Amino acid sequence: MKIIVIQGPNLNMLGVREQHIYGAMSLEQIHKQMSDAAKQSNVELEFFQSNLEGELVDKIQECLGVADGIIINPAAYAHTSIAIADALRAINLPTVEVHISNLYRREEFRQKSVTASASTGIISGFGPFGYHLALMSMTQIFNEIKAMKEAEAKQAKK
Repeated sequence: MKIIVIQGPNLNMLGVREQHIYGAMSLEQIHKQMSDAAKQSNVELEFFQSNLEGELVDKIQECLGVADGIIINPAAYAHTSIAIADALRAINLPTVEVHISNLYRREEFRQKSVTASASTGIISGFGPFGYHLALMSMTQIFNEIKAMKEAEAKQAKK
């Protein structure tokens, strides 16, 4: 299984910016922890970060036919980007949206995620551990898809 981890604007500044909200871990440290956990689950990860909306849309589109799923933190674009939401819908891959902070304890404008409706599920407010939860969630989604395909194949043989 291959999962593309897509990180939005300013996440390259983790560990430096607003540590009281986002914690002290850098993006590289988060990715290292994810890689270690993925090896145990036999999952291949690819990481991508951009501050540019169009580059994020391009990366999402590039996942079609290459990846089995996406873990995305659209960051501030979660609240504004119809383009990212449309790209996620277009490729129709299992997608887990992650937010380090609890969106519902933040400013009112941050409490709505435009991209959430294009995601399979959302993890919000668990700090960097949210990425580990997303990886676990994606593994469970893959297991459920596999079980459904096996059940359909069994039913077709009858």
